[in-house]
Amino acid sequence: MTRVDYPMFKDWLAQPHIEGWWGEGDAELRLIDSEMGRPETAPDYVDMLIVEHGDTPFAFIQDYNAHAFGAPHYVGYPDDSRAIDTFLGDPAFLGQGHGAGYIAARVADLRKTYPMVIVDPDIKNTRAIAAYARAGFRKDKTAPCEDGTPVQIMTHN
Repeated sequence: MTRVDYPMFKDWLAQPHIEGWWGEGDAELRLIDSEMGRPETAPDYVDMLIVEHGDTPFAFIQDYNAHAFGAPHYVGYPDDSRAIDTFLGDPAFLGQGHGAGYIAARVADLRKTYPMVIVDPDIKNTRAIAAYARAGFRKDKTAPCEDGTPVQIMTHN
């Protein structure tokens, strides 16, 4: 992901199928912008990618050390676990298996280096939970995240 992608990213965040699961566009862009340019060797490095089908961008996925930001629900998992956050932005790609497909592809790449990949969808986000399950994640536990909202911890190992 580069700063050139910001307008598209913000438009995606305004889509009805994403509303409520991610923050407001400007706030999310400020967070992403603050993470841009960190060296890959930094303990809090976040790898942010735009996913394309052919030449058409349709999704965002990022991964980072699961313990880099103090998420209480990741305590007890291996120190070198990677966490992912993602969304399928372009609604034209919904309901066709693209979500599970790109998640599985990214996780396969991450698992070459890391023992576990973790994800924490909101327990009410059944579409995301189903896509993660199709991508090979297993439900592990439900726990409160940083703000107390219950999330479904799912692992791929």
